[in-house]
Amino acid sequence: MSRVRTIKFGVQRSLFEGTVRMLQRIAFCLTVLAVVVLAHAAAARNYHHINPIPFSQTPCSVFDHRPCTPSLCSVFGHWPCIPDINYPYGENLQLTVQTVPPKEDEAKYQRPDHDLNTIGDLFAQLRSCWSPPPTEEAREGMQMSVRFSFKRSGELIGPPRLTFATTGASGDNRSAYMKAINDSLNACLPMKFTDALGGALAGRPLMIRYVDNRDLGSDSGTPPETK
Repeated sequence: MSRVRTIKFGVQRSLFEGTVRMLQRIAFCLTVLAVVVLAHAAAARNYHHINPIPFSQTPCSVFDHRPCTPSLCSVFGHWPCIPDINYPYGENLQLTVQTVPPKEDEAKYQRPDHDLNTIGDLFAQLRSCWSPPPTEEAREGMQMSVRFSFKRSGELIGPPRLTFATTGASGDNRSAYMKAINDSLNACLPMKFTDALGGALAGRPLMIRYVDNRDLGSDSGTPPETK
């Protein structure tokens, strides 16, 4: 009798272990199937989704490993975003100011009648500020470049620094043009920047090349260069 019970118990145990193994296999297969279905659904969503943002400008985090644009918006926002920043000019802002502007550029030499809000407004203001030295102190074709930076308030950070002057110009010519440049800039200070432009320009180097293209003729204190 005891032997029969032992055999019966062994059979039941074998059946139980077989059932457990079968259930484990079924659970494993179901898990694999679920993973495959989810992966296929995700791939299908990505395939049909068209991202209107260029790949290199897609918002991302610092943990992403592809070209993208970091999100710079508020931590209280509920989605990443790309700030609308437009840099139409190079890192070093450069401007050429002519004493006699071409006909097609005359509008660019008119002083803005509002606070300066763009780089174009700033350039127009600087062009309109230029007042060359009198003809008796001038040199025909004279060119002089200076470099300086603005504060957020529209004041200069130190005096303009001379970076170029026409070869062969006398010391008197250089002094006359440098004085004219300083007087022209000081007459327009402080620049009336908007908060946005003042913040963007503060400390950024600006280079201006002044070109005296007046036809001075015999009125010039220094004869023009002969070619």
